[in-house]
Parts: sequence; C-alpha cells; structure tokens
Amino acid sequence: MRLGDLLVSQNIITQEELYIGLNVQKLTGEAIGECLVRLGFITYQELAEILAIQQRFEYVDLRLFNIPEALIKKVSKDTVLRASFLPLREDEEFVSIAIIDPANLFAIDTAKSIFRKKVKAYLTDKEGFYDTIEKAYYFIENPTDLTVETVNKNVLNTGTVPAEFIPTLVEAILAEGIRRGATDIHIMMTSGVLSVMYRVDGILQYGYALHRALHSPVVTRIKILSKLDIAEQRIPQDGSFVYSIFGRNFEVRVSTIPTIEGESVVMRILFGGSQLTYSLRRLGFTEELVAVLKELIRKPHGIIIVVGPTGSGKSTTLYALLREVPRIKRAVVTIEDPVEYRLSFVKQSQVNERINYDFKLAGRNFMRHDPDIILLGEIRDEETAQIAIRASITGHLVLSTLHTNEAVTSIARLFDLGIDRFMLSTSLLGVLSQRLVRKICPYCKDKREPNERELKIFKQHDIEIGEIAFGNGCALCNFSGYIGRMAVGELLVVNDEIRDLIYAQASISELQMAAMKNGMIPIKIDGLKKIAQGLTTLEELERIVG
Repeated sequence: MRLGDLLVSQNIITQEELYIGLNVQKLTGEAIGECLVRLGFITYQELAEILAIQQRFEYVDLRLFNIPEALIKKVSKDTVLRASFLPLREDEEFVSIAIIDPANLFAIDTAKSIFRKKVKAYLTDKEGFYDTIEKAYYFIENPTDLTVETVNKNVLNTGTVPAEFIPTLVEAILAEGIRRGATDIHIMMTSGVLSVMYRVDGILQYGYALHRALHSPVVTRIKILSKLDIAEQRIPQDGSFVYSIFGRNFEVRVSTIPTIEGESVVMRILFGGSQLTYSLRRLGFTEELVAVLKELIRKPHGIIIVVGPTGSGKSTTLYALLREVPRIKRAVVTIEDPVEYRLSFVKQSQVNERINYDFKLAGRNFMRHDPDIILLGEIRDEETAQIAIRASITGHLVLSTLHTNEAVTSIARLFDLGIDRFMLSTSLLGVLSQRLVRKICPYCKDKREPNERELKIFKQHDIEIGEIAFGNGCALCNFSGYIGRMAVGELLVVNDEIRDLIYAQASISELQMAAMKNGMIPIKIDGLKKIAQGLTTLEELERIVG
C-alpha cells in the first residue's frame, strides 16, 4: 500500500489532506511524507511509525532513549551525518542502530565496518534523529560537569571570578536544562553555596554546586540577558530572553526574588514555535475519553475548558484537540501566551503585554475575523470569561483553560467570575481536568506483589490488580525509575441533567454525583487503572492527585 493511502487507512490524515499534499508535492518535488509534515497534517514521529509498519521495521523514539556516551564516541559526528545512523546499543554479537530511511543500506554497511558486528536497525523519526545528534555531540565537546568544575577550581585557586567565564557558565547551565528536558531552572544560595536545580517531569533534581563568589556574577549575567535592572536587588523582577542552541530558539522567562541569602533566580524554558508532536492518543488518555473529546470538538458552537494546575499539560491538550479539527474547512484563530506549537492553517497570535495586547483585547476583536473556532489561551479574569462565553453562544466553538483542580469546581469558579447561570448552562459543552504523572522507566521496569494497603485501595474502587510494576532506577532514567509523563484525567460532559443543575446553581457535590452517574470517571480512578496496567505507580499518583 502506498504511504499516503496507508496514512488515510490509519485515520492519521483525511483524503482531502492527502489530496492537498499531492498537489503541493507537484510544486515542490518533495516526498509525500515530507510534504505532509511541512503542511502540518502529520508529525515526523507519525510518519516514521507508518514507514516502520510499511517497511516492517521496529520504531524507536530517541527522545526517550539515553545513548551511552562511550558508544557515541566510537563514531565521529561527520560519519553519523554522512551515513545517517546513530548507534543505540552494543553487546558481544550485535550493534543496534537508528536510521531514518528504511532503504539506507550504506548505514548498515558503515556500522558493520566500524563495530565489526552484526547490525540490527531500528527506524526513528527525522526530527528526533537530528535533535539527538546535535545534543549528543554538543555535550561530548562541551561537558557541563567539566565547565562547572573548571570555574569552581579557578575561583578556589585564585580567589577571583574571571568575567570571561560567566557567559560560558550560564550557557552551560541553560544547555544542561534543555538536555534534561527541564521546564524550570532554579539558581539559589543555600548554606553558603550557589545551587543549581532542574525541574524535570515535575520533580526538582539537584544539578550543580557552585562557589558562593559566583552568585552575583551569574545573577547579573542573567539579568543583563533579560534586560532587568542589575542594581535593583530589593524587589522581585520579571523578564525574558531568547536562547538559541541545537538549531532551535527557546524563550526563557526569568523571575528574580530577594531572599535572606541573596537573590534567587528561576528560569522557565518555553519550547516555543516547535512543531506539535502530540496527538490525543499519545497524551495518555483512555480511548473512551478520547472518543468523547473528538465528539465535542466536532460541535459547531459552545465552550470546552481544560482545567488543572500550572504545568499539568493543559495547553498541549488544547493543541492536540485542534489537530482533530478539519482546519481547512473551519477557520481557527488563537491567542496564546506564548505560541508553544505551530499549526498549519491556523491563525496564531501571541500576547504582547508591552503594547497592551492581551487576552481581553484579542478576544474582543477576534469575532470580527470570521472564525469558526477560537482558542483563548487562558481565562484569567472576569472580562476574559465574559468574552469567552459570549463568543461561544454566538456561533463559535471556544477552547480555553482555567486554573481549578476538579472538573466540577470549574463551574463554581466561572460563577465567581460573574458568568450568568443561563449563559453558562447553555454554552458549556465539557470540562476536562487533567494532571501529568511520570511513567515507569521501561529499561529498569520490574514487578512485585501488591502489599495490603495497595490491595485495599484497589478493592475499594473495584479494580482488579495483579502484580505491581515499578522502576528499579537505572542510568537511562537518572536512577529515578521514571521516564516521561502521561496524562490522567476526568471529563465532565454537559448533558440536559448537568445543564439543569448548572442553571439551578447546584452544589459541587450534587454536580459531582450527577457527572459520575452520567459516566464521568474521576481522575484518581483513571490513575489507578493506569497503575493496574503497569504504566505508573501509586506513589506517583498520590503525589500528583492526592
């Protein structure tokens, strides 16, 4: 079967999207897969997975694969790029490699000549392949540990801080954060030492200890990059800058606060403007919940809200929802802060507070831009809430986020924001509450018998449990036992009964009971089912959900 037809048969693209891709291909001369990726109809990841099926290869996601540095060093970067392969694993008999072209026999021959072993080839996606190459060889040439050690030794030996070391040190701290996939980097004085910590998969990891003399120069360097007042150390400050590395631009948002040991800095890394690699099925939601979400996104008007705390993946879910929309037939306009992913055939706009361009101003003007669907990044205040609800009852489908913990409590929150009960009951289609839990590392995964407490919890919720999966911890997962995260969620779908309860301003408990009677699976139950499937652990679920 041809690639395009296979993509259609797997419901990854529509026949119309294939038709557009084929027409664009006539103009560009690209392979159809590359053309569909550039148009935003599929991702490189989906393309590689389909090619693997078509060519009978096993797919490997390099984003979740930690290649030993000693193995990488056996092959030069020039050879890797010329032959288009990456070594993954090596044992006494075989060397495993990742390739992006199933017909790349040159890669197999090159690997055989270098390692003098049989070669097992896996297919990977182009984006992950080149990103892994850039990161792997960058850190071989610029090891963060060596940079930190060199700077610390110089300060200890000389008693001074050479100014030329500071930009290199700050860049090394940032690069290490991006390599680890950190969302935030914390720099703070603790017990007379400057500590660097990284938030990875929602958990802070200790990074490096720096000499206390480096505190002021490092903070000053970050302030200069962020265009903050370097002389002001008494009050909090906020700023941002763009950091370019690995062929990509990362927006870094900076927050400083005064503490009793000196200024503390947090840098939030935003992977802005990248291509979306997630679909609803990849996020971790159950097939049943995904099916209902797809029904809701096909509605002509109304509002769908995704709720949860900061860092729970709300924006990514909204983007994944937009991927389910026939964007050629329905005009989509967004206002975001920031634009995290680029979507084809979508008019994406970004908040700019310096010129007072915010969610309120955009929301007031977007309805004159002939949209079918409006993505309003966040409902932050009463005016934004009113704009979102008014848009949803005037023939538009609105997608937005809200900071509440449970699906049903979002209704009370919207009442607090001054939304009329009639307007809310007639416009609200559904509320998805979600969290992100860490997934058990597949490389050190083990099983054990459940203890009494675990058996009691699962029995209480009528969930069958066999053995309990857990991660022992290994070098590939930084000895945490976890790699990556997945979503757990609960979806409140507004039917006639729920609509009447909203209009009557029923209590949260009444709404919760009605929602569960109508099929809503609470977020904790969804998490427990994923534990029973061996995907995460009870400790992780209780850490996130309680």
